[in-house]
Amino acid sequence: MTTGPVTAGSPGAGGPPPPDTPLDLSTQRSRIGERIIKVLLAASALLSVVITAGIVVSLLAPLGTFFSNVGIGEFLSGTSWTAGFGDKASWTDKDWGVLPLVLGTLTTTVIALLVAVPLGLGAAIYLSEYANRRVRRVLKPILEILAGVPTVVYGVFALLFLTPILRDLLGAGIFNNLSPGIVMGFMIIPTVASLSEDAMSAVPAALREGSYALGANRMQTTLRVVFPAALSGIVAAIVLGISRAVGETMIVAIAAGNQPQFTLDPLVGAQTMTGFIAQVASGDAPQGSPVYYSLFAVGALLFILTLLINAISIWLVRKFRQAY
Repeated sequence: MTTGPVTAGSPGAGGPPPPDTPLDLSTQRSRIGERIIKVLLAASALLSVVITAGIVVSLLAPLGTFFSNVGIGEFLSGTSWTAGFGDKASWTDKDWGVLPLVLGTLTTTVIALLVAVPLGLGAAIYLSEYANRRVRRVLKPILEILAGVPTVVYGVFALLFLTPILRDLLGAGIFNNLSPGIVMGFMIIPTVASLSEDAMSAVPAALREGSYALGANRMQTTLRVVFPAALSGIVAAIVLGISRAVGETMIVAIAAGNQPQFTLDPLVGAQTMTGFIAQVASGDAPQGSPVYYSLFAVGALLFILTLLINAISIWLVRKFRQAY
């Protein structure tokens, strides 16, 4: 019995199906969808760069006006800030040293980290290494609810609840840096805990099993194996918490006060950079006045500090990722 020649595309050829088959059409649609997704992702990345560049451009002209009247050295090294006092139209009867605002921001941020880092890492270790799946499924969403509470609620809580306790125990003032710093620490606990738990959960189970096989208990495995392996993600979580604390506005504006003071004492009132921005942006300063232009100078300094924090974060993450 003889058969005819087998041509390409025939059932017995074993080659690819003809170009007009449903499979080929589905593949073409999939490729078109992938191209569209790539374009959208590239547009999103480009949009973030354009927005950042727009922020920088919007700061240039007001910064030029401000620093044409105030020296950069005076601004960065001065220990007195009286931009909101005196004649609002005068440049000469005010002190433009931004260090009191920087110290206020530094104090509240350090206090917040002293609260958030131990509690956040402790919660992350428990959820990742000790809690069973059912407990983790319940506790993690509850923990992340703290991140959704409006910051103005935290500020009112700090002023009306925590501050009276600190006044009775430590003699803190009505406005102080300790109260908003503590509350801000609780606010950023979900950031530190959630991201750190994700990093620790991503550590391969084989590393844990190898540690147990060598006789290590669960705590030793957690601290000497899992924690170092997830260190890059943990560092990123902490630095992200720092950025959140530095940029927080409403808590410090409500509970820390609006009196810039060159001090690191957490029991006295002070003003942060974001608190000053909130005060000026509320309409107290007429447009074109010296204090109006100082708003852009403080905002630019805050932008640079945040950029430096992010750069340090990227460097640390890459360093620990290479080390482990």
